[in-house]
Amino acid sequence: MLIRLLLVVLCFGIMPLAEAQELVMDIEVKYPALATADEKTLKKLENEIREFYNQTLWTEDNFEREERIECSMQINIKKDLSANVFVADIYVNSGRPVYQSNYTTPLLNHVDKDVTFSYEELNPILNNQGNYTDNLSSILTYYAYIILGYDYDTFSSMGGDPYFKIAQNIINNVPASAGDRSWTSSGSERNRYWLIENKLNPRVRKMRQATYDYHRNGLDKMGGDINSSKAVMLSSIKAIGQVSDLYRNAMVIQMWSNAKRQEVLEVFKNSIKSEQRQVYNVMATIDPSQVDLLKALR
Repeated sequence: MLIRLLLVVLCFGIMPLAEAQELVMDIEVKYPALATADEKTLKKLENEIREFYNQTLWTEDNFEREERIECSMQINIKKDLSANVFVADIYVNSGRPVYQSNYTTPLLNHVDKDVTFSYEELNPILNNQGNYTDNLSSILTYYAYIILGYDYDTFSSMGGDPYFKIAQNIINNVPASAGDRSWTSSGSERNRYWLIENKLNPRVRKMRQATYDYHRNGLDKMGGDINSSKAVMLSSIKAIGQVSDLYRNAMVIQMWSNAKRQEVLEVFKNSIKSEQRQVYNVMATIDPSQVDLLKALR
């Protein structure tokens, strides 16, 4: 009986280890010479953010360890306004493995500029999906659900909806007194508010469907019929171009181009000329400022 009881205790003791968190987040906080803040404070911040992302269960789904979402965040402190108030650019990246390959396809490559936040060691970072406590907690929680939404959209049609809606709820909970215009429509057209507005806007649904097709019916099947997979990817790119025509300057179109430009080049650089020309024409319309990077497709 004692042995059986010991086994039960041991089983319950190790059960949580079998439940893998969804995110594998690599965190780096970089800073120049500081005016008043202590470097130890920023090292503590880096460790706390790492624990916040990697030790939180963000969904009700069961993730195997190999299914976890690999992502990274780099917080570049530009200046310290006081010992615990900072201005930073926050770089967020994520990707997912392509089926039956060693390749990880980029999904998110985004920078949130000029973010002001405060951090005090005695105040923990909290999951702010339900209410607002501080700007840093809301920003970090927001990007957790953005990463999840982007990932789920590639595995099922509109699969990211629940997570984008949680991110929208985070926005709605931020009070005006927070003083961060990136949560509002009156700020830059490339801010947190407009990212979610775009993702949940009916005009963008065709793009999100195309994103699913591009990954699940295109990239994930490249190990089989390459020509059919590339045809799906080309159709998806053209659909995204149509959304760009209907919703000019949409933030998510630019973000897609930033993440996918190099991948698109690699996939189609050896295609027949007619395919290359179609891809080039769409990409030139979506992101004309970067089109020279795709000159191999002209």
